[in-house]
Amino acid sequence: MPTALYDTLRHFADSWGLLYMMAIFLAVVFFLVRPGAKASAMAAARIPLDDATPRDREAGR
Repeated sequence: MPTALYDTLRHFADSWGLLYMMAIFLAVVFFLVRPGAKASAMAAARIPLDDATPRDREAGR
């Protein structure tokens, strides 16, 4: 890879890449602390402990 291209990509990652990753982080944090998220998180946490097979869950058993 030519040095100029590497330097350009490195500069882009150092500046805009940091902002992009910060935006993703803030979006995930907002998604987790929004009102109503607790019920979804609790349901997802119970999935490994649930004895029903996926087919049984679809049938409502």
